[in-house]
This record gives sequence, structure tokens and C-alpha cells, in this order.
Amino acid sequence: MQTYAYGFPRLGSDQEYKKAIESFWCAKIGEKKLIKQLFDVESQRLGVYQENVDTFPIGEFTYYDNMLDTACIFGVHKFKNINGYFEYARGAKALELKKYFNTNYHYLTPVINKNAKFTLSWNKPLDYFNKFTAFKNQPLFLIGPYTFLRLSQVQGNFIKTFDELCAAYKKLFKELKNHGVSSLHIEEPAFCCDVEKKEVDSIIRNYKNIIPQDLKVNLMTYYESVDFLSHLYDLPVDGIGVDFIAGVDNLKHLKRKKFPRDKKLICGIVDGRSPRRIDVGATAKYLDMIRKTAKLKEQNIVISNSCPLQHLPISLNKEDNVTNVLSGKLSFATERLYELKLINELMTKKSTKAKQWSFIASKKSIKKFPKSFDTLTLTPKDFLFRKKHQRDELKLPLFPITTIGSFPQDKQIRKMISDFENGDVQESDYDKFIRSRIHELVNKEEEIGLDVLVGGEFERTDMVEFFAQKLDGFLTTDQGWVISYGTMVCRPPIVCDKIERVRPLTLKETFYAQSITSKIVKGVLTGPITILSRAYVLRDDPLHEVAFELAHALNAEVQDLADKGIKIIQIDEPAIKELAPLKEAKADFYYSWAVRAFNIAAHLSSDIQVHTHLCYSEFSDILKWILRLNFDVISIESARSRGRILDAFKKYKFTRAIGPGVWDTHSNVAVKDAAVIEIIDKSVKIFDIDSIWVNPDCGLKTREWPETVKSLKKIVKIAKNYRKKYQNKAKRFY
Repeated sequence: MQTYAYGFPRLGSDQEYKKAIESFWCAKIGEKKLIKQLFDVESQRLGVYQENVDTFPIGEFTYYDNMLDTACIFGVHKFKNINGYFEYARGAKALELKKYFNTNYHYLTPVINKNAKFTLSWNKPLDYFNKFTAFKNQPLFLIGPYTFLRLSQVQGNFIKTFDELCAAYKKLFKELKNHGVSSLHIEEPAFCCDVEKKEVDSIIRNYKNIIPQDLKVNLMTYYESVDFLSHLYDLPVDGIGVDFIAGVDNLKHLKRKKFPRDKKLICGIVDGRSPRRIDVGATAKYLDMIRKTAKLKEQNIVISNSCPLQHLPISLNKEDNVTNVLSGKLSFATERLYELKLINELMTKKSTKAKQWSFIASKKSIKKFPKSFDTLTLTPKDFLFRKKHQRDELKLPLFPITTIGSFPQDKQIRKMISDFENGDVQESDYDKFIRSRIHELVNKEEEIGLDVLVGGEFERTDMVEFFAQKLDGFLTTDQGWVISYGTMVCRPPIVCDKIERVRPLTLKETFYAQSITSKIVKGVLTGPITILSRAYVLRDDPLHEVAFELAHALNAEVQDLADKGIKIIQIDEPAIKELAPLKEAKADFYYSWAVRAFNIAAHLSSDIQVHTHLCYSEFSDILKWILRLNFDVISIESARSRGRILDAFKKYKFTRAIGPGVWDTHSNVAVKDAAVIEIIDKSVKIFDIDSIWVNPDCGLKTREWPETVKSLKKIVKIAKNYRKKYQNKAKRFY
């Protein structure tokens, strides 16, 4: 048997990837030094593969995102230098950020115009084939044509565009073969979505045509099962990668039709998304059952991870605190590679260490779940009553202006948080410092002219980690970083026990901010689904039970906020889609309990205005569920798309309040008047005048103070102009 791994994190053991790119953005290093530093990180990454597994792809490296790279390979987007490349990520040409399937990784969404012509503009795979000559025997990485197109914004006919794109892939494959490339690693996770029959027919027809003879291809699928798995058997590929962790139906598909003996079945049996350490013996037995079901010899079975390992931190090496508590229960990406080796040794009777590898076996609770949950959703009459009640209570002007929650965190703030966490600063000194920053911010918000203020979240390292550190039942890591998008990283906490609120979470900072201003300060919390989806859950309870438990803990916090005079409370759920099944038939059960969890957390009296924030995902397909959330005001990302999402709200005749984001805070481009006006004008045509809020797309934590103040002042000036223009036209005043 052979071992095969892919998607190993590119961040570097000391975040060298992030540091190099951000140093380039700040002009501390030039392009040559950037490339050298990143290639050094890549060489180390490939070396980790080489030490542990037989096969791994080269060319997974990217300066920012592989979807953008693929768009540049085929001339969808073009750049002349590295600065031009980054323009698509964070500059004037910035593409929309969307979630990669049902994960917390975000990709840049290529825009494929109706009359787009695909040309080979950048042979990235060949560049890396020639750069890393020591690994020329390994397959070259590519995102497959169907996945690339499925995740892009396609303005023309999908099938016709797919045929044209595949013709360009064919040219690329031919060129690669002519330059000595012998094998490819092609990722097609979109095969695991709901795929229409006409698209399946087009996929099979094109794949039979685009692969040159004698070019070996490993076709990788992951995150779910492939409904048309047997159709892939006839393709001219050497191996087919199948996820046997999330794709529980893949085993059934193998039973229905015999797997071809001339191909290798690349078995994804080591979880690429959860850090729960595997039971090596049980996993080996599972692998043998898969082999027998497929009726294959051992040489046709390849041992692999279930999906890219980028969803896991790099290594447990620096996690003494976590490993002491959860001894033998965790594996990060490096340990996953070791597990692949151990399984192989056990299967081939060469193991001396496999039985010594400690593990925690999965013992998922077996319960009969309802088909769906009561979502506890309020009625339209309830929302109308709440709106009138809050209008009288809050007395806000038309087009009220606010921010999402966070403000810039400079080096001094980050150092203070780090020193406090390490015990180098006393709590009283830390609190005094945070209060001083809140005081400065509140004064600045009043000066800028915001209507609803925030405390700035200076005390928070991360929107999820902060709450995990204060709630019982979580453990947090020291160096467990994963990339969310580009160079943005987070440390997913670990749910390992019952979740309880045994101390206040946000009260101290929120109450202080409110005490120093006559304006309304809103409390801001992260919602239960976002916390849960960006954490690793080691408990064996059903996920919805953990979600409800977390929701009740958060509700205790919001009740205390409300009881002590906080009139607006925002519960953010940007990750509401991240746990959703990829198959539509399985999605309703998830959304029923996800909505219920939010509504448990948001259970408040009618005089408290509930806000929520959603961003950087495609929400138009789940608006029927979003509208079951008990919020009074929703703020959404809309700047990069120029308000495209608002059309979906129009179809549902949305009557609650909405704040379309008018400033793309994930870009380094300051607010432009025309962009703000375009989105507000579009909103005015769709929603009641008194239902429109004005706010940025997302938090301001990563921005710099000068651009933040300048941009917010522009937004305030424009919003006040609209206020004057429509002051006599509103149907109902706040």
C-alpha cells in the first residue's frame, strides 16, 4: 500500500508565510525577498511531506489563494507583477470573498464574463515543476475545471463556458506533458455537491477528452460523497480520491458498482478537518472493509487524508498546555501524516509503533433525531410590534450610522493582551489600559458622528477565541493557527466538556463604554453557530445539543446586558453556512437547529433591539432560513459585490431593518463616495427608508487608524445627506 497526503498548511511553523507577505505589503521587503522567503517556507513544507508519505502534490503554493491563481492561469484575470496580483486580493480590483464549500476557508471569487476567452496566461504548474526539481516525480496540483467554474461567478451559459474552459485545460495538460510532467493531482470537491445530470454528462464527456495519453491523473474529491461516483470509473485517470469520513454514502456507491481494477482507490480515512486522534487499529479495519467492498488488491488501495489538511494547525509540538489536558486525544496536520504512516505499517504487518499510538475512539451518541426542530421564530406581527416599540425607545434618526464592532488593534494593544495572558501584567493595570482605549474610541466615535457606538473590542484576540477563553468547556491553543483567507489566521478553540457561563463575558467593557456617553452603545457577541463552526468539537454529543448548550450560555450574557441598560445587542453569525451539508436534501435539518440555537441566544424582550451580522458567503440560497432568525436589524457584506445580495432580499419582500455594507474593510482601498452612494441608492429602491442602516462590511480590527477615521467621516457625511433628503418621505420614523 502507498500513502498519499495533500493540503498541508502553508502558514509555516512560525507563521513565516503571513509575516513575509505582510512585510511586503508594508514595503519592509521587496518582491525578490518576498519570493525567496515564501519559497523557503514551501521547501520546508514539501520536506515534511517527504519525511512521512509516499505521494504528495507540488504546486499547492499560492501568494494568496489558489482560486485566484487558477483564474490567472487561464486569463480570466491577469497581472504583470506581484503588486498586480495582490490588487485582486485587497486592492482596487478586489474580488468577492466567499466561503470554500462548508469550511471557514475563504476564497476569491473569479468573475467570468459572458464572452470570456480562456487563454494560457500563466503556466503556474510548470513554474513550480521547474522550481522544485527535487520533487519532479510527484504530481502537480491543479483545481479542476468543474470546481473552478462552480465556485466562480459565471455570467454566460454554464455548460458552454465549461466546454470552453475544458478546451483550455486540455492545452495546459498537453503543454505540461511536453515539458516532462508525468502526473497531476486534480481537485474536484464540487463533484460532492448536488450536480445536475446535464452537468454530469458534460463532466464525463470533457474529462474523457482533455487528458493526454500517458499523463497520470489523480482525481480528488472531498467534503462529501459523490453521487455519480461510478461515472468516474470510465475516465482516463490513474486514481480516484474519495472522502470516507464526511462522505458516508461513498461506501454504498462502491457496493452498487464494482470499482475498476486498473485504477487506484485513494481512501480518505484520516480526518482532515477534526483534530480528534484516530484509533489506528479501528481505522485499519475500516480501510480493509473498504478494500473488500471495492474488491481490490492491496496495491490498488492508497491511504490518504479525507480532505485538505489546511483546516488543521501545523503541529502539536508547541501545545504543552493542551496536550497535558487532552493527552493522546489530538492530532494536528503533522501528526495526521504520521498516522498515515502508522496505518500503512499496521496493514503491511510492519508496525512496531501503531499499537502504542494513543488515541480517542469516536463514540458518537446514537439517538433518534427529529426531522427538524421548532425554530422558535417570531411572527411578522411580533416584528412589527418590536419595531414600533424600539422606535419609541431608541429615537434614532433616519439612516442610523454604526460600525460592526471591532476597531484597529495596534502593536501596543496586541502586546498588552499577550503580556496579560502570559501573566506579565496585573489585571488592574490591564483593565485600566483597556478602559483608556475604550474612552479614546468613544470620544472619537462621537467626533466622527456615529449614531450607535461600540466599545471597539480591544480586549478580544479573536471573535471566537475570546468567548472560548471565558466559557467553561473550551480549551484554547498557543500556536494552533490556521488560515481563514490570505494571511488572516485564527486559533480554533477545542470543545471538550460541558459549556457553561460561569463569569461575565463582555459586561465590563460594554458597561464602561455606555457609562461615558449619552449615545447608545451596542453590546456585541459572537453567535453560537459561528463559535461552534470555528471550533473543534471533541465531545461525543450530537452537535445540535452542544449548540443549544452554548446558546443558553450566551443568552445568560445578553440578558445581563439588557437588564443593566444596554438597548441594542448584536449577535454575529458570519459562519452560519460553515456547518451546512453540501447536499440540499440534508440541509434542512441543520438549518432548523442552527436557527433555533441563534433564537435561544437572542431571546430578549421587545424593547431590546437585536442585530446580527453576516458576511462573505452566498446567502441568497438560504434567505428563507435567515429570515427565521429573530433579529430586528441585519448587517451584511455588500461592498465588493456592489450590493448584489440586496436583490435576493427584494424577492422576499424584506420588512425588517438592514445595513448593507458600504465599505469593504478587507481591502486596503479607502471608501469612495460613488461606491457608498451606489449601495444606498439601491437600498432606497428596495427597502423602506426607515429600515436602512449605514455601516461598513465587517469589523475594522485589521485596518489602520488614519484610513478608518477618514473613511468613516466620508460615510457619515453621505448618510447625513440622505437623512436630509428623505426626512419628509419616510413612512415611519424611528
